Amino acid sequence: MSDPCERSAEERGEAETRPDGGHPDATAAVGALDGESEVDATESESTATVDAAETATSGGAREALRHVFVVAVTEYRLAVRSRWALALTGLFVVFGGTVLTFSGSAVGPAGAERVVASLTSLAAYLVPLAALALGYDAIVGREDEGWLAVVFSLPVRRSEVVAGTYLGRLAVLAGATLLGFGFSGALIVREFGTGSLSAFLGFLGGTLAVGAAFLAVALLLSTVAREKTHALGAALLAWVWFVLVHDLLALGIVAAAEPSDAALSALVLSNPVSAFRVFVLSGLGTTAGGGFTAVLAGSGLSTVSLAAALGAWCVVPVAVAARLVRRRRL
Repeated sequence: MSDPCERSAEERGEAETRPDGGHPDATAAVGALDGESEVDATESESTATVDAAETATSGGAREALRHVFVVAVTEYRLAVRSRWALALTGLFVVFGGTVLTFSGSAVGPAGAERVVASLTSLAAYLVPLAALALGYDAIVGREDEGWLAVVFSLPVRRSEVVAGTYLGRLAVLAGATLLGFGFSGALIVREFGTGSLSAFLGFLGGTLAVGAAFLAVALLLSTVAREKTHALGAALLAWVWFVLVHDLLALGIVAAAEPSDAALSALVLSNPVSAFRVFVLSGLGTTAGGGFTAVLAGSGLSTVSLAAALGAWCVVPVAVAARLVRRRRL
């Protein structure tokens, strides 16, 4: 007759070693991904390899979209349950309100442009950091929790898991951005009238784009890293490079030698933060930003090219991560 204490210890050990970590959302995701078809023992063994997992799904585009949707919903629920959405929304509300408080109260278009330019400077530092913090553990963190191995062993493509993970966390970041900075937008319209709405909407669209770009970068770093600490360190280095170092180097290049329009455009497009600043400030006028941001705004890039560059920063890292994750050993 076994000791109850021993049984409870064994049960705890089994719960700790469960591939899904015992998390209800992870269990639901595994069930939803595997619910429509029965997998026998030989199929389970074959899907343990990456190649089998990649070729097991044959349901076409509709089935792929279903897998992506299930993973995205799971990621969204996990982020909401961990209160990431609430924390980011509160952060954007507090900092946006602070900027509005100290940006002056001049009435008219000039006052609205100054406030939106101040919000742009804030978002250039805050939003990339928030996106990197939200996404640095997207892959490596789920691997540490254990349930990623189960999802990868199912007849579902790894690229679908990567895409769903990105979209789920993007929904959290986009919701927090819209709610947080939307509060600032309401105050701007109240203070300066509806004429300031177009400038603010341009800022809000750029903020969503730069957040999505840095979330994609964080997902790629999380795919490459083998430990969460490595992913976190890489995310911090990425923030320092894109937000601080890149602009300093570009400013040195502009000050030391007058670059051509093509070189200046390359400097802007090689950094999503710079593309975001030019995207917003080009709609306000070069005098709104001042300093180096005014130089960037005068680079001559069109709104379409800037939007395309930000879109590329969102798509390319996710595509690379989806390709690299096939080689990842769990």
